[in-house]
Amino acid sequence: MTEMLSAAALAQAVRAGRLTPSDVAERCAGTIRAREDEVRAFASLDLDALLAAARKAGPGGVPLAETALAGLPVGVKDILDTVDFPTERGSKLYAGYRPATDAAIVRMAARAGGLVAGKTVTTEFAFMQPSATRNPRRATHTPGGSSAGSAAAVAAGMLPITIGTQTGGSIIRPASYCGVTGYKPSFKLLPVLGLKPFSWSLDTIGLFGAHVADVAFAAGALTGRDFALDGDVAAPRIALVKTPRAHLAAEDAHAALESAAHAAARAGAHVTAIDLPDAVEAGDNAHVPVQGFEAALAFADEWDRHRAQLSPTLAAYLEGAMRVTPEQYDDARRVARRSRHALADLFADYDALLTFSVTGEAPEGLGSTGSPAFNRLWTLSGAPCVNVIGLTGATGLPIGVQVVGRFGRDRQALEVAQFLERAIAAA
Repeated sequence: MTEMLSAAALAQAVRAGRLTPSDVAERCAGTIRAREDEVRAFASLDLDALLAAARKAGPGGVPLAETALAGLPVGVKDILDTVDFPTERGSKLYAGYRPATDAAIVRMAARAGGLVAGKTVTTEFAFMQPSATRNPRRATHTPGGSSAGSAAAVAAGMLPITIGTQTGGSIIRPASYCGVTGYKPSFKLLPVLGLKPFSWSLDTIGLFGAHVADVAFAAGALTGRDFALDGDVAAPRIALVKTPRAHLAAEDAHAALESAAHAAARAGAHVTAIDLPDAVEAGDNAHVPVQGFEAALAFADEWDRHRAQLSPTLAAYLEGAMRVTPEQYDDARRVARRSRHALADLFADYDALLTFSVTGEAPEGLGSTGSPAFNRLWTLSGAPCVNVIGLTGATGLPIGVQVVGRFGRDRQALEVAQFLERAIAAA
């Protein structure tokens, strides 16, 4: 297995003069050439352009080494608009489509000195029809969805930073299955302009990296906010939350969550097992009508004009989604609002929640992208979520655990996630 690339460490080495942006680009290109036929992480790719860009100055003539992202290569999920690459959205409907403008997050990456290496594979319109991407940890098991290519590219050591999206569980789930750090920020922290929407109340752009420090570095570089982690978190207060869906988790997922909780406690955290208030938990059921009603409108043109070109998976979903009434949608939005407020109240007593990322190891076979059962509520809440690595399941595949923070307190969530990551490693 190729070693993952640390974005934070590479940027530091570039700034110190121990590496050049060209060195990093060459390393990424070499790994991509060696592994892409097996992993299939990319929808489109231009390594020659990447290597040429790494030899040039950054935005405004600033040396790449002095930019926020230090000239690091970045992968962009193919659901986001790009001028320099086709934006095919995992659908034959958009084969060869070339937008006139970049998505806002792509421009943010370019302005920060990141070099877009290519478009990473998405499932069809970021829904649940499996993609061609393979799990780098074990090619016979799903990499998850829908940000499959973004997670796999990091896991395979092809890129240090990739951009993904989550509407149900499309960052946390593939991060867990592929054994990488996935970070779903607070809702709207990263702008979704230039994203093909699925559900505008839920769609969230996020990041993949090797470790917590790497996604924190990337988030800070992209947004200009201070996400620097000093590693000194004094005894965080962590609520262990299994939710009423705990029966869906396999034994090794339960074991991973318990191991993470014990490791955190041994490292000095105050860990308390709690049940979620009913008002918070009600948000899980609200996710379904919110997503469905909005998806039926987001894909109105594709449904009305090009239905035959949609996969049976998406077509069947949209057919059901169109039965969600405005009254059901409006009621679900009210439930969602109460759920978010109740969750905010819960954080008066805790710095973060610790819960399942997934139901277990990446399922065998490539016919499913896995279950978002442990992701939907937290996506609806808008809270920052981090998949923390370091644990494995019964057959040796990764199983992550999920840290959920308070809305708008992303740095604190990342600090607790790094605390847990280190505690797991020490244990």
